[in-house]
Amino acid sequence: MIVLGRIVAPFGVQGWVKIHPFGDDPLSWRKMPQWWLAPTDDAPADAWQPMTLKGCRVHGKGLVAAFEEAPDRNAAEALDGWYIGAPREALPDTAKDEYYWHDLVGLVVENEAGEALGTVSGLLSTGVHDVLQVADGDAERLIPFVAAYVLDVDLASRRIRVAWERDW
Repeated sequence: MIVLGRIVAPFGVQGWVKIHPFGDDPLSWRKMPQWWLAPTDDAPADAWQPMTLKGCRVHGKGLVAAFEEAPDRNAAEALDGWYIGAPREALPDTAKDEYYWHDLVGLVVENEAGEALGTVSGLLSTGVHDVLQVADGDAERLIPFVAAYVLDVDLASRRIRVAWERDW
């Protein structure tokens, strides 16, 4: 399962929930008639519960959504803190130069000189832009995931080339 976001609170009295999305195009999730929810982001595949999407819209910096299986506030409160995910094949296709975070984790990062800087261990959403967490042994580098620093992402060769020096 690819984790897409997290339910952060109930919203209203009709079963809607507030969602903090992990990514920059959460409205594309509306194309998926079924979402999957689990209490933890690392839950085994059989712990993810399918939910039928009843409604979804932007609300502030996040989303609000409703599910057929959560008809009222009590049901929405029970989902507070749960994660939203989907199997890779259920996700909408990405546009050119767009990536799902899950696709970037595990890629080797190297600079323009060809020096290995480590492997992507995760991403952070800072509100302004996303940041690559690059693990190199016990050290970690934080590299902004913006065009000024990320020069090329090659999913086929599992490599990201960056304008970043080894000693930064």
